Amino acid sequence: GRQLPEGRRATLASALELEGTVLREGRLTQFVANNLERRIRLSGAPRGEPPAAAAATGGGGSIPAIDPGALQDVVALAGQVAAQVDELLRNVHCGLQALTALSVGCIQTYRDGVESLGEAADLSIRAMYALVARCEELDRAMQPVPALAKRIRDMKGTLERLEGLCK
Repeated sequence: GRQLPEGRRATLASALELEGTVLREGRLTQFVANNLERRIRLSGAPRGEPPAAAAATGGGGSIPAIDPGALQDVVALAGQVAAQVDELLRNVHCGLQALTALSVGCIQTYRDGVESLGEAADLSIRAMYALVARCEELDRAMQPVPALAKRIRDMKGTLERLEGLCK
């Protein structure tokens, strides 16, 4: 099954090479026909007229008359295409403006968040140092408490002995 399509492609390429130039770049194949102007004239020949007669009447440089109605249709269609392209470009422009505004808003929000985070981190660090300093002050202030507790226990023991004597 695989060799038949390859052979067919080779046959098609060979036939094309007889009619013009075939260029291959990777998967892209380009074909340029020999005597393209003559082929275009022949393709526009009336159905009943043989190709030789069309080539003879077409001569070397005569161009068939252009239908004014067809030309007006082409102009009208070109105007419609131009209007649609303008509308498309306006829509793309508006979309890009909206995306740009959204991106700017996101960047500003990110910047504000980073600034707020920095300020909050500074305040937290300052508060932590203040708490450590207060804890150190409290620890220094509490240094005499164990000695006072021992004196209170001694007094309580003495009071209990005195109470025992008084009863």
